[in-house]
Amino acid sequence: MLKAILKTRSIGKIGFAALLAITFCMAHPASEAHAKKRKLAKYGTIKILSTPGGLPLEIDGKPEGQTSTDYRSFDLDPGVHTIVISLPNGQRWTREVELPAGRIKCVALNFRQPPPVTSSPCPYPVNLSANAQVNEGEIITFTSDTTYSGSSALNYTWTISPGNAKLLSGAGTPTISVDSTGLAGQRITATLVVDDGSGDPNCRQVAQASTYVPPPPPRENPSRQYDVCCSCSFDDQKARLDNLAVEMQNDPSTTTYVIAYGGRSSRIGQADMLGDRARDYLVTNRGIDQSRITVLNGGFREEDCVELWIVPSGAAAPVATPTVDASEVRPSTPRRRAPRRRGRY
Repeated sequence: MLKAILKTRSIGKIGFAALLAITFCMAHPASEAHAKKRKLAKYGTIKILSTPGGLPLEIDGKPEGQTSTDYRSFDLDPGVHTIVISLPNGQRWTREVELPAGRIKCVALNFRQPPPVTSSPCPYPVNLSANAQVNEGEIITFTSDTTYSGSSALNYTWTISPGNAKLLSGAGTPTISVDSTGLAGQRITATLVVDDGSGDPNCRQVAQASTYVPPPPPRENPSRQYDVCCSCSFDDQKARLDNLAVEMQNDPSTTTYVIAYGGRSSRIGQADMLGDRARDYLVTNRGIDQSRITVLNGGFREEDCVELWIVPSGAAAPVATPTVDASEVRPSTPRRRAPRRRGRY
């Protein structure tokens, strides 16, 4: 008996494991004399079995029922015959068998389903949510939503910015609480790193969310410009400073800002001189506490100017508003006085 064993190869990504055996069977001839008396058969026989049985079978494109775990015999004309067996995984096993007259060929198919491939749970989605905006002093809650199909416990690592944001609770958990006190006008950002401890980069996910803490609304009693004097004589300025001093004495909770500007062609240091002179007058002549007076050099305008501001307690300080760039200023030089000539006696 002549035997040959063929093994299938993996098919693409689907792949299957099957041990296929085609056995070529020849009838044992009798004695030579007896063989001469017998006539050669005009057909051959193919025997087919499979493990497992019950697989759909086709021969030469014609359905032939199902295979069994015992051989089924098919008498066929000599020639090449195509055998097709449908496998449990949906694949079709096909072989062409050349069948001589008077011969028997056996086909044995052993199919083994490969073990299921375990897919990795990574990467996995991590969504982080928080209020878009809260008022200063309110608690910000950052919550993560993770869809993870693995069996490992997840690790949650949080980072909060800015650095002075205070984490109240939830470190190492999917949800944290952050205090917004003292963070008005800033954006609070939480960054979350989630990993399953495997060290696989695909199993390390990062998510981020932010909450804005708006600045407080402006106070109902803001700073106000009390007076402004441009190219004024000192006597004119003193009258305005007298009026300012009365306002400040009527409300001791207020302070004042004196913003002085040099002109386009003023002498060097003119703004500082104007500011210092106004402060000295308020302190020396009007008795205003120096701690209630702030002097600012406002830069340059077309001409010398002094702004006087009343600033209520808690109000935002005024800012300088120059109109001429320093590069455009051409300072004047003071004129020298001619020496007096001594008279003749």
